[in-house]
Amino acid sequence: MATEHDDQKAVVSWLRKFYPHLVIAAIPNGEQRSKTTGVKLKAEGVLAGIPDLIIAMPNGGSIWVEMKTKSGKLSTVQKEVHSRLEYLGHTVIIGYGANDAIKQLADIFKL
Repeated sequence: MATEHDDQKAVVSWLRKFYPHLVIAAIPNGEQRSKTTGVKLKAEGVLAGIPDLIIAMPNGGSIWVEMKTKSGKLSTVQKEVHSRLEYLGHTVIIGYGANDAIKQLADIFKL
């Protein structure tokens, strides 16, 4: 069974293969850290609930990708941050596995 890590790697690999002109960056929020490191990162701007990937688009917009396993659930904080991003005009997708995320991205890129 694929992990969220495996799925995210597959999505990034697909994006870099078929859309090499885009800028794709990971937001490594999900790791366990010491309290000291957590305080330091929060002061630097780390934000709980931010999606796992950001894709900078040619038109100045962005697509944020939240990766979940097929049975994964969004936390309340994730839902709030995603709503704020959408309110600001950004696109947010939740990929339940690599295939789902790739399908959603492919649909967006066809527009």
